[in-house]
Amino acid sequence: MFCKRWFPDGVIILCVRWYLRFRLSYRDLSSIAAEMGVALAPSTILRWVIRYTEEFVRRWETFELVVGRSWRADETYIKVKGRLDVPVKGC
Repeated sequence: MFCKRWFPDGVIILCVRWYLRFRLSYRDLSSIAAEMGVALAPSTILRWVIRYTEEFVRRWETFELVVGRSWRADETYIKVKGRLDVPVKGC
């Protein structure tokens, strides 16, 4: 997947993954890579994100957990006349 790239596969995977997971800016990722000893331009990371995002999402979909449509809350607080009232059990 990363053939003919100048940088090691681990650097590309780490930068794209951190961008997708934590929404760091390209400049932030570039400075993090510099701390690890890899000199990268933010535009290089941008190109990696554009090129590899679809593939990463496709491969990670198998590991995502299915979330049901129903959500439960243990306690709910109700505001009455601008004042927070006693919790109501169940919903």
